[in-house]
Amino acid sequence: MRRRRFIGGLGTVAGAGLGLAPLRDGTAWAAPGLLGEAREWQAVAAPEAAPAAQLLDVAAAGPGLAWAVGEEGRYGSARGTTLALVWDGTAWQRTGPGFDGYLGSVAAASDGRAWAVGTDTSRTARLLAWDGTTWREADFPGRGAPGTSLAAVTTGPRGHVWVSGRSSDGSVLLHGHRGTWTWLEAPPATTTIPPYGIHRAPCGDIWVYGSELVARWDGTAWTTLPAPGGIRAGFTGLLAVARDDIWMTGYDYGVGGPPGKPPGVRLLHGDGTGWEYVTAPFGVGVLTGIVGDAQGRPDRISGWDFWDQTRAHYLRWDGTAWVSERGPVATTPVVMNALAPVPGSGGYWAVGATSTMPSTSAQPRIER
Repeated sequence: MRRRRFIGGLGTVAGAGLGLAPLRDGTAWAAPGLLGEAREWQAVAAPEAAPAAQLLDVAAAGPGLAWAVGEEGRYGSARGTTLALVWDGTAWQRTGPGFDGYLGSVAAASDGRAWAVGTDTSRTARLLAWDGTTWREADFPGRGAPGTSLAAVTTGPRGHVWVSGRSSDGSVLLHGHRGTWTWLEAPPATTTIPPYGIHRAPCGDIWVYGSELVARWDGTAWTTLPAPGGIRAGFTGLLAVARDDIWMTGYDYGVGGPPGKPPGVRLLHGDGTGWEYVTAPFGVGVLTGIVGDAQGRPDRISGWDFWDQTRAHYLRWDGTAWVSERGPVATTPVVMNALAPVPGSGGYWAVGATSTMPSTSAQPRIER
């Protein structure tokens, strides 16, 4: 998961034999795709939320079960209350927890379990577990202690869970298994900004990343990579195809510019020792997340295109390069903050908001 928020400062600038995976309402997901296969995106109804609402992350256990999290009722920079939705195979429905604050990350396991992390308005980190019906608070070392934060969560096989953040002693990775949670040793790098993203590679490596730190935990030790750098840059996603084949998405505001200047797209490719810039199909806006296919290869990127704000701008890997793939045209701005593959279907969920700002018009936006 990678973390996104309302995009501030913009104002009014604003194949054969593959089969289909049916949903409970009789519609169908796209067939599991071949590498580079195009798809047609469609909007999906979301429950109405309080003004200034947005969905920040999404995860799926399968075609009939998924979760989306975010916030609603935000007033300017003041947080509102958590917004949590669950997909039952037919429709998205509201569910708990409902504390003041937000949920910024969610991850799912194939057995129907899920985890979410967020922060309440007292700046206390919250860790939640899905009990099959709603979200329940989970305890962890350092819960409620000053300096403890939780930013993003991912799952592994056999009940393993990993959370990026920071403990009061500087650790940045929390590991959970069967109800036992442990902060791992800190990576050999100092940073004042804790990593806000996390990714589990197919080989089992756990990656944490942020504006000042990219590091890999192999189960026994850390390897720290050069920070990707940038001017007022933020990073929203990381996909490690292999230890020498890493993609990162994000944005960069650059130097100077008038008030309301939009960000520029950042797409980086790393070999484990450094990063190179890759030209994306559009240059002004934000790349908000990246996912791999079932084999861990590059697959899709979600994005917000400054010059065409009424539809999402997805990128699709065609085996050689990233090419454009557009969402449906809307009557509102479309800001997709995250996307996730749907296991066993070949499909995806993407979530976000209908505004670039936390205004009263902002409502959840969901596409598949």
